[in-house]
Amino acid sequence: MLGNLDNEVIFKKAFTNKIVFKAFVRDILGIEVEVDKIETEKKFDPKIGYVDFELDIFAESVDKRVCIEIQRVEYDHHFDRFLHYFLMLIAEQQKNSREYGIERMVYVIVVLTAPYKISEKNGKPILDEVLLLKLNPQTLQGEIRELYGHQFVCLNPNHPNEETPKPMRDWLDLIYQSIHSPERPVLNTENEGIRKAVELISFENLTPEERTQAKNKEAARIVLAKTEEYAKQERSIEIARNAILEGFDNQMISKLTGLSLEEIGKLRDEIKA
Repeated sequence: MLGNLDNEVIFKKAFTNKIVFKAFVRDILGIEVEVDKIETEKKFDPKIGYVDFELDIFAESVDKRVCIEIQRVEYDHHFDRFLHYFLMLIAEQQKNSREYGIERMVYVIVVLTAPYKISEKNGKPILDEVLLLKLNPQTLQGEIRELYGHQFVCLNPNHPNEETPKPMRDWLDLIYQSIHSPERPVLNTENEGIRKAVELISFENLTPEERTQAKNKEAARIVLAKTEEYAKQERSIEIARNAILEGFDNQMISKLTGLSLEEIGKLRDEIKA
């Protein structure tokens, strides 16, 4: 049985292993790297752009030419946060106002473990398994000029695509099945990185301390989700009360708030009382 890669403790145990990290980077980015130290909860001092942000997993190649950051996200975020991290890692290389050169290539990989809840500006839902952002200029004819090499990659195994390359598919399957089919996962263990990750997160290989930490993280996540749901419900009730006072009918209020007609009826009774 596999540990759940939706859990911060399990995820970091797997991806801070050098064999796993290097194989993951190779299969997702198509580059070979040698890393010395893999850090977690990485922060920069001084802060970048007056923002104190934290990176889940961070490593630089031993030749100091590549820096890679891996983010795990268990719930949906707008891409503003991911873009911010990406750009701040690039900006961090500018040590003073005289130095505009960016010596190291920056790669950010975001792993989303929940389906997207966001849409494009035109309202079209985003249902992509892999999204890529590369910071290279292009001509009016669409010819790309390879100047920087920085890349941002977003992975979401909840939206499978038959055209996803096999190396990426191996990792997306690992992430998805560790969450949804941990007892009987079907994985490509011929991939050395996948095989090592499976070994690390197999339940029998978790220490008592790791199991306790994982349970605590899961409990904290459940409490946070319930708190956010309660706050959302309270906000919906407040909107419904105001809409009732403004004369909106129950059907319209239900569409605005997501409350049931029965709940809105009870609110009307309370206001009348």
